[in-house]
Amino acid sequence: MLSPAWIAEQRAALPELPDAKRTRLESVYGIPAYDARVITGEVELAEYFESVVNAGADPKVAANWVMGEVMTSYNDTGTLPVSADRLAGLIQLVAAGTVSHQAAKRVYAEMASSDQDPRSTAERLGLIQVSDQTALADWVEEVLAAHPDEVDRFKAGETKLMGFFVGQVMKRSKGKADPKAVQPVLQSRLRIAAGTGAP
Repeated sequence: MLSPAWIAEQRAALPELPDAKRTRLESVYGIPAYDARVITGEVELAEYFESVVNAGADPKVAANWVMGEVMTSYNDTGTLPVSADRLAGLIQLVAAGTVSHQAAKRVYAEMASSDQDPRSTAERLGLIQVSDQTALADWVEEVLAAHPDEVDRFKAGETKLMGFFVGQVMKRSKGKADPKAVQPVLQSRLRIAAGTGAP
């Protein structure tokens, strides 16, 4: 007769079944069922996802990365070239506004072939976002000076041009301007240009 203790011990030694893992990822990390299903499709990816979250990344953001860039490199090479803690660090840089999500993809690709940390990689690639008000104001002034017709149209009420101006500032800054920080500077300068705000 097998003892209940022995049966419990054997059961505990079994690997977690895919359905159980999916359910656990949904309940513990609050990720959607679809994400949990994709992530648990490969045991290594599921373990990697949990390691990224345990290293400090937001679960939903970590899931997006695992289902995107990580899965692509895993399918191409059969490996996970960026360690979980370095990916968590990269996710935290995006959350802090230090690098944009788009720039983070470039940083990830670069980290896949080096062992450099995310911040050093972003700095080396010149991808650290600029939030400095003086630098942002200079880029905004250059863009407004270069597009007087659009400024006039904005003044006349064509407010959807805000997206155009943000895009031009991003282009002029070579993607370094923090888009969230650009908008208030633009709004302030355009209000002044329209005569509706104090300088």
